[in-house]
Amino acid sequence: MRRSTLKRSHRRGVAGAVLSLTLATAAVATVAPTASAEPGDEAGQTAGTTTAEAVADPDVPPGEVESFNMEHTSNVPKNGSLLSTGSDIAFQGRYAFAGNYDGFTVYDLSNPAQPVQAVQVYCPGGQNDVSVYKDILVLSTDSRRTDDSCGSAPTSDPENYWEGLKIWDISDPLHPEYVKSVATDCGSHTNSLAPTRDGRNLYVYVSSYFPSDQLANCRPPHDLISVVKIPTRDLESAEVVAEPVLFPDGGYESPSGPDSYYSTSGCHDITTYVQLDLAAGACMGDGILLDISDREEPKVISSVRDTENFAFWHSATFNNDGTKVVFTDELGGGGLATCTGEFRDEQGADGIYDIETSWHHGGGKRWAEKELVLKSYYKIPRINTEDENCVAHNGSLIPVKGKDLMVQSWYQGGTSVFDFTDSENPREVAWFDRGWAEGNWGTWSSYYYNGYVYSNDLSLGFDTFELDSSLDRRAKHLWSLNPQAQRRF
Repeated sequence: MRRSTLKRSHRRGVAGAVLSLTLATAAVATVAPTASAEPGDEAGQTAGTTTAEAVADPDVPPGEVESFNMEHTSNVPKNGSLLSTGSDIAFQGRYAFAGNYDGFTVYDLSNPAQPVQAVQVYCPGGQNDVSVYKDILVLSTDSRRTDDSCGSAPTSDPENYWEGLKIWDISDPLHPEYVKSVATDCGSHTNSLAPTRDGRNLYVYVSSYFPSDQLANCRPPHDLISVVKIPTRDLESAEVVAEPVLFPDGGYESPSGPDSYYSTSGCHDITTYVQLDLAAGACMGDGILLDISDREEPKVISSVRDTENFAFWHSATFNNDGTKVVFTDELGGGGLATCTGEFRDEQGADGIYDIETSWHHGGGKRWAEKELVLKSYYKIPRINTEDENCVAHNGSLIPVKGKDLMVQSWYQGGTSVFDFTDSENPREVAWFDRGWAEGNWGTWSSYYYNGYVYSNDLSLGFDTFELDSSLDRRAKHLWSLNPQAQRRF
C-alpha cells in the first residue's frame, strides 16, 4: 500500500547475504578512495579543493539505513555469472535491462515492486552501459578485449584488440540475440540513441575519451565522437558513418596538462532529446549543447566551463520542456568521498543550467541562438563518512507535468530525489541512504519508471523503491525509458 503522508523511516542493519557479495577483479579498482568506479576514470582530489571544516558525524551511521519519502521494496542480489560491477539501466515494456561489467540482466517488472530476474546474458566488457530502442539493444564496451565475442578476454595488447558497440536483437526480450559489433575509436564508454523521425535508422552517439599514443585505435587528438548508423530493419549493416569533431580548438586543457583526467579529450556522456533536435554533452572539461537536426553532423551551439567548481563533466539531463540541463560533476571519478563536509556544496555536485534563447535579425533573416546559463548547484545535504565514495552520478526525471523532479544516484551517498522547478533554488524532497558497510560501494544509477525507482548498485544488486504518493501521484506512464535518450512525457 502506498504511503500518503511524508515520513522518515529508519532501520538497523543491511542483509548480511547481500553484503557478503565480493566485487570481481574488474571492479576492485573502485574500492580505493581515490580510485574510479568507471574504467579509465582515473582521478583523485584536486589540490586546493577542500575547506578547513572538520568532518562531521555521519547523518546515517555505519550499518544502518534511513530514508525520507522513499520505501525500499526489494533487492535482487548479484548472482550467477554476473558478479562484477552493476552499471546502467534501460527500460521497455515490462522489462528492465541492467548492465553489468560481466554482461547484462533482464528483469521482469510484472510485479513492479518485486522485480524478478528473468535472464542473465554473460558478455564481459566494461562498462556494458545499455540502451534499448524497439527490438534493438545497444551495449557499450570501453575496455580492450581480445575480440568482439562474448567469450573474449581482457588484453593489454596496444595493437591487437577490440572495443566498441555490441548490437542485440531483443524482439524476444527473454532470448536476446547478439547480431553485430561495431568497433569505435577509443571504445564506447557510453552510448546515446538518436533515431530518425521515421524510425528507419537508429543513430548512436558514442562517447569515449582518454587517447594514448600507445594505442593503435585511440591516438590523440581525440576531440570527437563516433556516430554509428543502425538500419532498424538490417542490423547487420550497422557501421560508423561519421566522426564529428566537437572541439576543433582542443577543448579545455587542465593546468595539469593535456593528459590530465580533467582535460577534454572527447565526451563522457551525451543525452539526446530528439523531439527538440537537441543533445547535451558532458565532456570532461566542457559542458555543451548540440543541434542534432542532422543526425550525422551534430553541431555545438553553446558551451560552458566551470573551472572553479566542476572537475569532471560526467552526464546531462534535460527537463521535460527542454529549457534546462542538469550537468553532473563526478569529482574523483566515483571513488572519492566528496560528501564529508570537507568539500564545498558546489563540488561533486549538479550544476543546473537554463537554456536561454535570444533572437537575432540580419540580412532579411531572423534566427534564434541558445545559450547555457548557470543558475545554481545541487548537492545532497547529508554528511557521509570519509570512507564512503559519494558524488553526483546517474539519474532521470520523474514524469510529473508542471514540475522538474529528478531522482539520482550518489554512490554511497544513496539515492536522492530533488525538485529543480525553481532553477535557482533546488531542494531535496526524498532520499534513501545506507550507512557505510564493508563491501557496499554504492548505487551507480537510479531511475524512475512507472511508479517505482529502480537502482543498479555497484555491489549489492538491483534495488526497488516506492516514493511517497504526494510526489508522483500525477506521474505519466511510460512505454520505455532510456535516460540518455529523453522523450517528452
